[in-house]
Amino acid sequence: MFGLKRYNYDSFSNHELVRHAARTGFGRGPEPGDKAPDFELRNLDGKKISLSDFTGKKNVVLTFGSATCPFTASSISRLNDLYEDYEENNNVAFLFVYIREAHPGEKLPSHKSMEDKIHAAKEFRDAEDVEMTILLDELNGSAHRKYGKMPNPTYLIDKSGRVAFRSLWSKVNSLSAALEELLDVQQERNTDHAVVNGGQDMSVPIGYAVLHSHRALGRGGKKAIKEFREGLGMPGKVAHTAGRVVGPVVLNPGRVLTIAGLTAGVIAGGLYVGYRLRKARLNRSLDPYHYGTKPETLDTDYAVGI
Repeated sequence: MFGLKRYNYDSFSNHELVRHAARTGFGRGPEPGDKAPDFELRNLDGKKISLSDFTGKKNVVLTFGSATCPFTASSISRLNDLYEDYEENNNVAFLFVYIREAHPGEKLPSHKSMEDKIHAAKEFRDAEDVEMTILLDELNGSAHRKYGKMPNPTYLIDKSGRVAFRSLWSKVNSLSAALEELLDVQQERNTDHAVVNGGQDMSVPIGYAVLHSHRALGRGGKKAIKEFREGLGMPGKVAHTAGRVVGPVVLNPGRVLTIAGLTAGVIAGGLYVGYRLRKARLNRSLDPYHYGTKPETLDTDYAVGI
């Protein structure tokens, strides 16, 4: 058994952890307009990089995630595209902070050493063709804790070092709009700071996570898949099965006819999940495992991500 104070959890299926997350919710981190907490971490080459290195020089797109997080798997391709769009822009820097495994398994277990984390981060980089700078959070999650401990948030930090926009589940479309608006405002008003695109996007992209869950959980291994299915019950089984079958097809437009054949096989599960989500939206929550439950407090060491 592990205590609730432990940052890296060994098993997603532990009922104590799931109940704790459902009861306390997720920490939200700094809000739009807040000073972004500084940190100093090493990249995969061992070089130390601080967030404050960019203050007064560049805006920073700061993303947190892990190889076994389905939300990270669902957003990373579009985040890579956004990085390519702005790679030559001297006003923007991209940082990806590698955190704890959302669904540890026998292939990618909970990090017991920095060597474990480096190995996992390199696996993620190579599998997802990540070219942006990857930083390694400390084993105790020092940087992750400062930003709310959610599994896959992205913060847009302006040149003044303050939060201009945050997407708590890395919705790249809204992030792209925010970044474009920020650059326009900075140029037009000759200012470093602005809160843009409404300041935040807290919507949960469940559908995208479903389509990519098979890839993320597969990186964890059979243990990660088993615990995901058991921990979420029927929704977890539907999500993983739908993602494993439909995901690769949707990502390959050349197999459109196959999609029609698969639709009948997953429609019952889709209707069930859709019913649950519609019902849950009456009372939104940031916890995708207990979508619709209202957290009692946002102060927790656990923010397990789907």
